[in-house]
Amino acid sequence: MILAAGLGTRLRPLTDDRPKALVEVAGRTLLELTLARFRAAGICEVIINTHHFADMIAEYLRAHQNFGMHIEISYEEVLLDTGGGLKRAAPFFLDSDEPFLVHNVDVLSTIDFDRMLLFHREHKGLATLAVQDRPTSRYLLFDENNFLCGRRAGLTGESELVRPVAEPRALAFSGIHILSPRIFSVMEEEGTFSVIPMYLRLAGQMEPVLGFPADQYYWRDLGRPEYIAEASGEISEGVYLG
Repeated sequence: MILAAGLGTRLRPLTDDRPKALVEVAGRTLLELTLARFRAAGICEVIINTHHFADMIAEYLRAHQNFGMHIEISYEEVLLDTGGGLKRAAPFFLDSDEPFLVHNVDVLSTIDFDRMLLFHREHKGLATLAVQDRPTSRYLLFDENNFLCGRRAGLTGESELVRPVAEPRALAFSGIHILSPRIFSVMEEEGTFSVIPMYLRLAGQMEPVLGFPADQYYWRDLGRPEYIAEASGEISEGVYLG
C-alpha cells in the first residue's frame, strides 16, 4: 500500500496544483519512484489511498498503464490519516495471510524489503517498522530485542512507556512498515486515526510490534521543497540508485 492521500502541506507551493504523489524529483514523480521500488522487489499488486487532487493521480496511472502493475485506488472523501486509510483498504489484503508492505509516498530509500520481510517473519511480527538512529522530533522507543515500548516527543522530550524497559533506544520511524493481515482483527480504532498510537496500544498489550534496524540504508524525507532539491542532487550524483 502507498499512502498518498495527504494534503502535502509541507510541500507547498509544489502541491498548490497537484498532489504530493505527483511532485517530481529529478524528472520522476514520487509515485513513480515508489512504484519502481515495489517492482524491483517483486511487488506487482498495489493499493494507493488518495484524497487531494485524487483525479490527477487516477489519470496519471491510466496514462502510464499502471506502470505494468495491478493498481487499485482507495479514495477518501474525508482524510482518514494513516490508520484510518489502512483500515479502509482492509478488503484488499484479507484474501491472503501473507504480510504486506505499507510505504509513505514522500520518502525515498534503499531499505531492503526482502531483509525486512525476513526479519518480520523470524520475529513473528504483527507490525515491523523500519527505524533509524537519526534526529527527529518524534522518537519511538525500543528495547534490546527491538520491541516497541514507547515514544518520546514534544519540546520536553518526556518519554511515554507502554511496556517496561530499562534503557530504551530512541529511533526514528522511516514511514515504511510491514504488517501481517492479523492487524485488522486487533484494530479497534475507528474513523480518522494514526497508526502510531495504535502500534503503541498494541505494544502495550504485548503484541509483537518491532523495529527493523535500517541505519545502513539510504533514506530521505521528501516532505519539503528543500528536501526535494537535495534528493534531486543526490540522484544526479548517484547517491541514490533506485
